[in-house]
Amino acid sequence: MNSVSSDKPIVYVLDNASYHHSKQSEAMIAYYEDSSWAYWLPPYCSDLNPIERFWKHLKDLACANRLYQDISEVVNSVVNVLIAQNDFDSSERFLFQSI
Repeated sequence: MNSVSSDKPIVYVLDNASYHHSKQSEAMIAYYEDSSWAYWLPPYCSDLNPIERFWKHLKDLACANRLYQDISEVVNSVVNVLIAQNDFDSSERFLFQSI
């Protein structure tokens, strides 16, 4: 196993996904317990998971309150929102801001 620098502690922020509780993950956390700290998020806490805010933004722009004829229209709508997300000048771009 590679060594970890002891200059600064490693902080793991874990969201209670099943693989974070696997034997391999728990063994890794235990192996580095002297130089790291594990912070467990509550079982489900969308306020602490930034991607949840983006999924809401994506759903609101691409799918909410719309009736599509077929799945390809849904996919195209999602793709258009993602293209706008990558356009720095787009007014529909979602930005994470610190509170």
